[in-house]
Amino acid sequence: MPAHADTPSTCASGAQYRLERGGAVVVVTELAAALRSFAVGGVPVTETFTDEQIPPGACGITLAPWANRVEGGRWMLDGAVQQLDITEVPRNNAIHGLLRNAPYACVEQGPAHVVLESPIFPQHGYPFLARHRVRYELEASGALTVTQTFANDGAAAAPVVLGAHPYVKLGDLSPEQLTLTVAADSWLEADERLIPRAVRAVDGVHDLRGGAPLAALDTDTAYTGLSRGEDGRARTVLRGDDGREVTLWQDEHCGYVHIFASKGSWGGPKALAVEPMTGPANAFNTGAGLTWVEPGQEFSMSWGIAASW
Repeated sequence: MPAHADTPSTCASGAQYRLERGGAVVVVTELAAALRSFAVGGVPVTETFTDEQIPPGACGITLAPWANRVEGGRWMLDGAVQQLDITEVPRNNAIHGLLRNAPYACVEQGPAHVVLESPIFPQHGYPFLARHRVRYELEASGALTVTQTFANDGAAAAPVVLGAHPYVKLGDLSPEQLTLTVAADSWLEADERLIPRAVRAVDGVHDLRGGAPLAALDTDTAYTGLSRGEDGRARTVLRGDDGREVTLWQDEHCGYVHIFASKGSWGGPKALAVEPMTGPANAFNTGAGLTWVEPGQEFSMSWGIAASW
């Protein structure tokens, strides 16, 4: 059964919510409404972390009111400079929103779903009152659907970019046994601080439309111009050489996907984050993918993970 939000927890990530359906098991944490683990038929399809850890490398966390980075933590609002806390000190950026270290309250739960919510209070750099609500639900098929909603409780329109930071895997298959396919026509060329400076057509190493061996990838790159199916969903696929697949899909509100693949950063041979986002890094300054939510209104996006074998 799912844990209750008020259940004392010895986990560094707070209360743990266990969902089960169709042979799938998901664990979600109170801290950052993070996807701690997801397994289908006993096969892990996301990375996880220990009871003693907070999500390493932002593993599985949800992102609001911005995803990725704000350059220098600075942006303009009605002609006035807004200064966010610098949370990526080596690159002098504000990274991954305001709720990475925040607890989420459970507002609804059942055997196969949980809804968590956290307030965003007005503060320096973000003078808005809002809430971020996250619904995790296991479908009958064992697939996972996540819906993130930003609710503006304040008196002025508020800017938002929503995103998530799951790390995907396929059981114990090695990077040499895996191929990553990203159906995107464009990539965002970034500077040394990982701030996008131009949108380029995919070519060479950045063209993942035909699939690329995961073992050969070493990248921290956002993509856009996503190809979509008739259902409006864009899909990123991790495929094993045994024919098994893990697919992360994102809805029409998520126009960007950030791919982070790097050796050694996870304590293993390869970490692979597939991050659905409604806007890219530095959207507060560029306006790319930025949504302004009016007082009393909400903005939602959805994404999910499904396994096939």
